[in-house]
Formats: sequence, C-alpha cells, structure tokens
Amino acid sequence: MPTRHRWLPPFVLLSLALALWINFTPFTRLTQPRAAMRVERLPATSAFYSGQKIMILSPHPDDETLCCAGMIQQAHAAGADVYVTWLTSGDGFEFDAALEGRQLRPGSAAFRKLALRRMQEARAAAAVLNIPVSHLNFLGYPDGGLFRLFLENYATAYTSPTSGLNRVSYDGTFNPGSAYTGLNLERDMASVVDAVNPDLLLVPAPQDAHLDHRTASYLAQRLMAERGQTARLRFWVVHGGLEWPLPKGLHRGDPLTLPSRAMNLAWTRDDLTPAQILKKGAAISAYRTQMTVLGRFMVAFERKNELLSTTALPPGPLGEGVQPIIGDGR
Repeated sequence: MPTRHRWLPPFVLLSLALALWINFTPFTRLTQPRAAMRVERLPATSAFYSGQKIMILSPHPDDETLCCAGMIQQAHAAGADVYVTWLTSGDGFEFDAALEGRQLRPGSAAFRKLALRRMQEARAAAAVLNIPVSHLNFLGYPDGGLFRLFLENYATAYTSPTSGLNRVSYDGTFNPGSAYTGLNLERDMASVVDAVNPDLLLVPAPQDAHLDHRTASYLAQRLMAERGQTARLRFWVVHGGLEWPLPKGLHRGDPLTLPSRAMNLAWTRDDLTPAQILKKGAAISAYRTQMTVLGRFMVAFERKNELLSTTALPPGPLGEGVQPIIGDGR
C-alpha cells in the first residue's frame, strides 16, 4: 500500500468508533458503564411549591428549554410562577445566519434578522411551556460578546462583529438604546431580578464550556451575593464537555448523565414523566433555526431527567474543574 494511503484504514476505524460513541446508546453504555448509575444515586431536586417564584437566566434563546423545560412544567403544576430572562437574542451564530439568509458570508443585516427570528422562537417555546408573555424579558446584549462586556467593555461600548450593533436595538427588548457595556448589562439584570425577587434563580454553572454561559454565571453570582441571596442560586449546564450529552439524537428512555466538565458539583436529579418529556420536545422543536443546524444536539436533552446543582464549585481548591474553553456563538 502506498505510504500516503496507510493512514486511511486507521482513520476509517477511528471515525467509525467516534460515530458509534456519539450516536449509539449501547456503545455509549459500554464506554461509560457507570454514568447511568451515578445519575440514579443522585438526590432528588427539591419540590416546587405554590406561590414560589422561579427565574431562569438564559444566555441565548433555547438554553432555558434545554436545561429546564421539565422543571418549568413541574413548577407550574405545583402552583409556582416561572420567569425567563434572555441576556442575548442569539445574533452571533454564523451558521444559522448563513442558512437563514442563504448566503455564504452573512452580513450584519442577516444576523439582526436572525435575532428577531430567535426571539419569536423563544416566545413560541415559552407558550408551549405555558409561561405568560408578561414573564419574559429579552435584554438584547450581544451574542458571543458577554465576556468582553464583563472585562474590556465594562464602561465603554462594545460593537458586535456580527450584528454591527453597539447598543440594544431589537424591538421587544427590556431597555432599548442601552449601550453594550458590562455596566448596563448588570444594571438590566439587577432590574429584572429585583422586580421579580425570585425564590430561586436558575443560572448556568461556571464550568459550562460556552463563554457567554460562564459570564452569565459570574454576573448572576455577583448580583445575588450583593443581595445576600446566594442560597437562592441553582446551576445547570448545557455545554458540558466533549460531545456531551451522549449519545446524540433522540433517546427519551436514557438518563441525562453528568457533564464531564462539572462532574463533582452538588447535582440533584429531577425525574420527568413521559408527558413532560414530550412537551419538552415540543418546546425544543419551536427553535427551528437551531434544529436545522444542531438538531441532534438539541433533542439529546429530551431525556427522562434534568440536572440542577446547589453549588457553583466542587469541593477542593477554588476553581478546580473550571476550564477556560471559549464556546462558539449560539
């Protein structure tokens, strides 16, 4: 065999093994034999109760559904009120903008149009989950730019490289005209949280691989610490590590296993009924732009449980397990 072709058989075998690992339940169970057992041993998530106020802080339209659609249904069934606040409108995902605009290199107009579409999808998903429109807030800050606002552009306006905007500009946002600064983002977050005064604030864990998610976690923890309310925080993960959740695709009978980036948090397990799983799937399907590009990733969250941690960090040295991996705009 010519030297240049000797790499082909091992490459094919490696690709086949990877495809099986990502997509095939028995193979995933073989390579991760204890993953389901770890989930089964978790304590149950605390029950929701009548009159309780729960707010989900979602970096992008769809995160609130992927992490928490089952819990949203259970909260409503218990008589609790659910609120969702989106920090961005999802105007930074290039693949989505290219497909939606049908152009190889989408311009700023395509990204702005995508943001409006994703806000519509978010409202549709919320309607599936029976969340009142009055309980929804879009802050409208730049997708993929939250960490810049947190550090370099805390006081000076940031210009999004995708939308070309430097201030909150979309119809239906909480505080239109606000410059893209960390100071303004924190102010708007504080305003919506203080207006609701939630008993529980569900936010991304700082181990989440997406930089927008980690920034949302940092901001939320600081906000609640200033109010002496850190005990009200609960943490979830959407971008949990290499190819998590496994296997990809629709596997309603499988558990959502612990994310590899945050294995040692104080996880609790929230079990979903078959009807709740189906309704979560319907809410996920409302995000048509995302389903076009990330369908197998999206439906991989349609499982028989959800996960929520009562802590932001695992035991041990501060920051153990927090890896600075920058996620793509989504």
